[in-house]
Amino acid sequence: MSAPNFLKTSAGRSIAYHKTEGEGPGVVFLGGFKSDMQGTKAVYLEEWAKTNGRAFLRFDYSGHGESSGEFTEGAIGEWAADAMEAIAELTEGPQVLVGSSMGGWISLLVARNMPEKLAGLVGIAAAPDFTENGFWSGFTDAQKEELARDGQVALPSDYDDGPYIITEKLITEGRDQLVLRSPLSLPFPVRFLQGTADEDVSVATAVQLLEHAEGDDMRLTLVKGADHRFSTPECLNLISKTVEKVLARAKNV
Repeated sequence: MSAPNFLKTSAGRSIAYHKTEGEGPGVVFLGGFKSDMQGTKAVYLEEWAKTNGRAFLRFDYSGHGESSGEFTEGAIGEWAADAMEAIAELTEGPQVLVGSSMGGWISLLVARNMPEKLAGLVGIAAAPDFTENGFWSGFTDAQKEELARDGQVALPSDYDDGPYIITEKLITEGRDQLVLRSPLSLPFPVRFLQGTADEDVSVATAVQLLEHAEGDDMRLTLVKGADHRFSTPECLNLISKTVEKVLARAKNV
């Protein structure tokens, strides 16, 4: 596996990335919470891009994967800033963003802050506002007291060897990044993919996002039995086919 390149951001963070040259609009993969660019979906899409001669970018947020920083020191706004700088500095022209889980939320923040860089968007189990609607709303009174007292709380994880450490910063800073509580314009082709067996992001959340966002070309596809990973061969094939459909409908293709 080739070594990554690194982008130094204006905040001094070092962002690891792999870039594939090809035709535009390019495709940018935005990973999930505590995941990295070596994940199944990111690597699969890179191979798809190489096969199809399509420009592609995958990267690690700060505190994730091979990028600088500690995970527990980060927050949604900082990771979104990493994504926006990577997209601004490493891609040319409008891009199709593919956001998985937290990456779905971050892709919506990118769309809100730099809409000129989006040709389309594909959300995979998109998890907008999860720090508030998922973590905070699900905390017991004892966990909220622990968070206030210790600045963090540990939650069990199905995706890691150890628990998730949820910091007070992640919760409080996340409140400045919420996208379901104010208008959300997505004036380009948008496709959301959601598994019905997803135990981390509910179908209700996917429907809420679909109903809340404003756009003329937006669809939600439910996959019966698919879980949050959305990484079976069938799901991966659906992701690439969906990206192809968005590219076909995007401007400047």
